[in-house]
Amino acid sequence: MTIRVALVDDQALFRAGISMVVGSQDDLEIVGEAGDGSEAVALVESVRPDVVLMDVRMPRVDGVEATRRVVERFGDAGPRVLVLTTFDVDELVADAIEAGASGFVLKETRPELLLAAVRAVAEGTQVVAAGATRAVFERFRERSTSPPGADYERLTPREREILLRAAQGLSNAEIATAEFLSEATVKTHVSRILTKLALRDRVQLVVYAYEHGLL
Repeated sequence: MTIRVALVDDQALFRAGISMVVGSQDDLEIVGEAGDGSEAVALVESVRPDVVLMDVRMPRVDGVEATRRVVERFGDAGPRVLVLTTFDVDELVADAIEAGASGFVLKETRPELLLAAVRAVAEGTQVVAAGATRAVFERFRERSTSPPGADYERLTPREREILLRAAQGLSNAEIATAEFLSEATVKTHVSRILTKLALRDRVQLVVYAYEHGLL
């Protein structure tokens, strides 16, 4: 299946470059572009992308607010949002993740890494720029740390173990090895954890772990 990608960035030259990179791949397709976050919802409504590449800093409506609008409008049926930023640790990135983005990459990242990030996000995997993971998620601990509530109590002991391993960044394969389980079983556990905690994806799971002092 071809992954449909929409691009929201206020720099026309940057959009052209990204379009060339993404369009060079057989399994990826740029289906629409917008130059401002205010156009994001209409763009998604029009072209129905699987992934939105969203610049976090735009002059009128920034990527944080645009991400929030897309997530609120389309919910789980909507596209995954991958934020693009110039800075390794950007306060707006933490805001965008809190608003529902599935991760972020640096604008200066190598093309092959950007392409891999698009594919990973389309599959539901978290993507965070290398070297910035801990610093970004520590922001959530600084903002608010409260004990986990009744939703956490609904998790089984095994699910709590898997939640922690997933929050530490382990893949399903790595969790399966550590817990002596099959990847399919781990995938099922992660899906149940997300449902019980009302979380959209693994990025939100990491945020949850930091906000509630589990890491």
